[in-house]
Amino acid sequence: MEYNFVDLFYSSVIAPKAMINFWSESKSISLAGCVTQLFLFALFIVAEGFLLAAMAYDRFIAICNPLLYSVQMSACLCTQLVAGSYLCGCISSVLQTSITFTLSFCGSRAIDHFYCDTRPLQRISCSDLFISRMISISLSSIIILPTIIVIIISYLYIVSTVLKIRSSEGRKKAFSTCSSHLGVVSVLYGAVFFMYLTPDRFPELSKVASLCYTLVTPMLNPLIYSLRNKDVKEALKKLLEKKNPKI
Repeated sequence: MEYNFVDLFYSSVIAPKAMINFWSESKSISLAGCVTQLFLFALFIVAEGFLLAAMAYDRFIAICNPLLYSVQMSACLCTQLVAGSYLCGCISSVLQTSITFTLSFCGSRAIDHFYCDTRPLQRISCSDLFISRMISISLSSIIILPTIIVIIISYLYIVSTVLKIRSSEGRKKAFSTCSSHLGVVSVLYGAVFFMYLTPDRFPELSKVASLCYTLVTPMLNPLIYSLRNKDVKEALKKLLEKKNPKI
């Protein structure tokens, strides 16, 4: 539920203004609007990363320690994990937004992007970007590395446990529990890494990656998670059979 809320909110921060600018001749945004957009987007994208790590831990407990699941994943712990995700997102967002908007913008005010993000704003700044970039890299490392490590370690234990299950039905059920989460993690982190590792001389590639994780990913996530539902699977199977009777 919380994850779906994050998906909805951070795409809503970007999509309405992007659509207005797409159809309008005046493609502008106020300073307050730009600050708000960067702050909210950074908050929810970071919170999403931590929520994905929490979900990986949840699946680790569910598969590796199913008898202790209700004890180890108590309502109190779940609340703390969600609150901690938003707190980390808020702290990171405050720091990132503050650093970005202390830069001087003395040249062109045209942002070569469809929303206010740190790298496009740095490109039009006339300040020395060394400190700003070092802080951005440090923040990214502090956020991405722990979440990636939690996800990888959780899935290493999950795979190890699943391979010990003797029945093929049991293995299939265990993997189906994780497949949707792995799909979302792959799409999100793949797009984020692609965007932030793309050199500044290729801004168009950064835009494509940004489009993926700001608009495309939130639209795909409900579909990815709904594929676990038996009714959805049956409906999809019937649709494919109608189009190709040989299936």
